[in-house]
Amino acid sequence: MPSRINREARKAELAEAAWRVILRSGVSAVSVRTVADEAGLAVGSLRHVFPTRTELLVFSAELMMERANERIRNLPQQGSAEEYVLAVVKNLVPFTEQTRAEMDVNIALVAEATAVPELKALRDSAHEQIAVACIRLAAMLREEHSETPSEDAIRHGRRLHALADGLALHLMHRAESEDLERAVELLREEIRSIAAGRA
Repeated sequence: MPSRINREARKAELAEAAWRVILRSGVSAVSVRTVADEAGLAVGSLRHVFPTRTELLVFSAELMMERANERIRNLPQQGSAEEYVLAVVKNLVPFTEQTRAEMDVNIALVAEATAVPELKALRDSAHEQIAVACIRLAAMLREEHSETPSEDAIRHGRRLHALADGLALHLMHRAESEDLERAVELLREEIRSIAAGRA
């Protein structure tokens, strides 16, 4: 068991090194050699864990998605449904240094999806997961208790998803305090609007 834990820790360490290379020099700079150098390892040691660049990139993307999902799952469900939904959506948008770095790396990996089909599948899966989550959040705001969301919840969830995506791109270009405040206000308005239509 310890060797498996050590291997998983090494894989995470190498994925984090790949993220740093992407943030500093772009995804085209990611190679077995550059990531090994960044991690302070011999190329052979990296190849033992990730034989190819593709495997390294795919695992790096998977780990980023996993950590973001875990962070959102661990958000406390305290206060009103509106405050909880706002907290979740803020984790999908680059409001913090961490989520901004994640977005930078994510955009770079999405751009690489043309050359790496495995990344395209991950990109599409992530998009679908966020879409489903936004619909569930809309159903929560509308106080729907059925397993199947209503047509209204689906429509509102899609709008919330589109708003989050748009704000994410906007904040990648401009993330000054006034932009962050305006983004929060836009999200609050949308969330209040969804909640106002509850049955």
